[in-house]
Amino acid sequence: MEPLHPRLTDILDLACQRGRVEVEWLASQFEVTPQTIRKDLNDLCDRQLLQRIHGGAVYPSGVTNFAYDARRSVAADSKVLIGIAAARLIPDNSSVILNIGTTTEQVATALRRHQRLMVITNNINVANILRDAPSAEVVIAGGLVRHSDGGIMGEATVDFIRQFKVDFAVIGASAIDRDGSILDYDFREVKVSQAIIAQARKTILVSDSLKFERTAPVRIADLSMIDVFVTEVEPPREIVDYCRAHDVELIIAGPMAAEQAA
Repeated sequence: MEPLHPRLTDILDLACQRGRVEVEWLASQFEVTPQTIRKDLNDLCDRQLLQRIHGGAVYPSGVTNFAYDARRSVAADSKVLIGIAAARLIPDNSSVILNIGTTTEQVATALRRHQRLMVITNNINVANILRDAPSAEVVIAGGLVRHSDGGIMGEATVDFIRQFKVDFAVIGASAIDRDGSILDYDFREVKVSQAIIAQARKTILVSDSLKFERTAPVRIADLSMIDVFVTEVEPPREIVDYCRAHDVELIIAGPMAAEQAA
């Protein structure tokens, strides 16, 4: 699926903040015709990012996640920058666990040039990204494969992860609450993420800024349990203050990171 046009990303961001958006209001905000906005909303709804209503669209409920292909297209450029910045924190000759998520997949892509890595993952897509990397040993967890996105989860996956003690864990999330809660949708996936955090000496959270506007029902962990948080813009003040109070290193990824990695 093609990445979102910048205007579509802005419309999605507004829908996240407001809960719903109207055609006429969006047309005035972006100085385009209502017909253009209707086409934009139809595109977002086709991607399962919004739900169409009469006169506009609404943001989906906070109990189910977007479809995998839709998640890949949302904030795609931001996820690339985050992936590059996170990979720079992981030195050669390291062991790392990467969990399920489209942002962790960008971390995997940025790790392909690393030397002598051991990568454990419950994400089939991460394994595929790294399987032909010349200097990476890839170990994939056993368990139930989720058809929608290639994530592997369940009690067998948790038991598998507990066999390791790694240098780094890189985890994603579906939402980050202002109180410091890191959230997701699937309790089975959350159990695996919790095991990953427990088995790592250092944990890196990777998340784009749209996650500050979303909600999800299942708690993975608290930001105070994270060592480094990598995102692409400065988070809301409450989250910045929370990171500072709990000694969580906050890294704002940007174009400079991509230029240095090139």
